[in-house]
Amino acid sequence: MSDPDLIVRVAARGEGVTTDGRFAALAAPGDRLRGDGSVELGPHHRQPPCRHFPECGGCQLQHLEDQSYAGFVRDRIVAALEAQRVALPEFARVHLSPPNSRRRASLSAHRVGKRVLLGFKQERSNRIEDMHECHILRPELFGLVQPLRKLLASQLKDRGAATVKMALADQGVDLLIEAALADGLAAAEALTEFAQAHRLARLSIDDGVGPQTRWEPEPVTITLGGAPVALPHDAFLQATADGEEALVRAVLDGVDGAGILADLFSGLGTFALNLRGKVYAAEASRDAVLALKAARPSVFADHRDLYRRPLATAELDRFDAVVLDPPRAGAEAQVRQLAASRVARIAYVSCNPASFARDARLLVEGGYRLERVTPVGQFRWSTHVELAASFRR
Repeated sequence: MSDPDLIVRVAARGEGVTTDGRFAALAAPGDRLRGDGSVELGPHHRQPPCRHFPECGGCQLQHLEDQSYAGFVRDRIVAALEAQRVALPEFARVHLSPPNSRRRASLSAHRVGKRVLLGFKQERSNRIEDMHECHILRPELFGLVQPLRKLLASQLKDRGAATVKMALADQGVDLLIEAALADGLAAAEALTEFAQAHRLARLSIDDGVGPQTRWEPEPVTITLGGAPVALPHDAFLQATADGEEALVRAVLDGVDGAGILADLFSGLGTFALNLRGKVYAAEASRDAVLALKAARPSVFADHRDLYRRPLATAELDRFDAVVLDPPRAGAEAQVRQLAASRVARIAYVSCNPASFARDARLLVEGGYRLERVTPVGQFRWSTHVELAASFRR
């Protein structure tokens, strides 16, 4: 007879779920929910490594050991496909990015008197968890947290707020501060001195009219597929280099042998620059298209909004394979055209299992078979799940 108090899985928001469907915060599979609502820890529960857990919104699952965390990542995808009644494919082993591997982050700052709070916002709250350690960020990013507190203490007005965006580029940290900062020569010189002292790749300020570069000793790039690509302000990058490599490998396996390919929602060229053959890339961001064109002119980069103007079936029929990497909303309009096309192979990269499963159902109804899914957890210890899937007609 099953134990009704046993935690058997972790729900989408990170709560443990008992055999009989009750929820328990911060519970891992193998734990038990006691009658008073407390949790009896089981063999898969681990001691969270960070003092800020669980208040910090950067992580939700530090209490899971890796086996359970990998199971959570896989189960999110399985549940989404089952909800859409899509037959489950072969699943590759779950790829988990290691701790301290995040190369981009968006932190919040708030000055209160002489003190500056800086860190991720608390879970389901606008309160900032003042960061004094972090087990997910690359050391190059976390190393700027304390120096930034000192800088913002002089640059922000009392009760002033800022968003601090950091990304690790080829040349170092690309730092963008979104806030109205202090005016005057002394304040401007302090920004330059900060950038020099910490060897930033670029320092930019956005006071509401768009990013303005204050420091960039050489053009900032990010290497994709062996090509240095100009990095626009606040451009999208995969969260970790490790996770990016896992997704690229899965995509290349999914389109192996194709001679003419399309990369839709191509961004800066994460996949387009790794593809072998003739490549067409479509992307709505003009800056990303220009960067991709300059990085590798042999890729035909097209400035095209695929939500408003998806490739029609006749256009798609020119390609042997298509790569899709849409935003969280998925690519329903484009997928409907694909479902009616003759494209032989599709590699679909997603950061949202629910929208992926909806699109997968449309492709299956159009005659495709979902062959393989590679689950990827590159947002270490978070409920954010990514995947790469391969379809064949």
